[in-house]
Amino acid sequence: MQKLFNEAGYRDKAKSGEFTTVTLEHRHPSLTAANEPFCTHSQMVSYRDDANNEVARVHQYLRTDGTIGASGKPDPKRICIDGVLYRLTKKPE
Repeated sequence: MQKLFNEAGYRDKAKSGEFTTVTLEHRHPSLTAANEPFCTHSQMVSYRDDANNEVARVHQYLRTDGTIGASGKPDPKRICIDGVLYRLTKKPE
């Protein structure tokens, strides 16, 4: 999923303003299991095109200095490329 997200350049498109980002879920503080500094926020973020269609959804840990924690990159959970939706699903229990 990360490879698809990177190859499509979605993060760069958001940084350049081609896509907008909308925070869907925002938890504070981050879970202790994430091993992130105090006041790091756990976020689900939607990337949207100019027609307001969601093209990707990611999870990220936003630190107080504005950097992204963990790997330093958003963790994509779903991506739409050329009308095809790719998404991660949980295994049944």
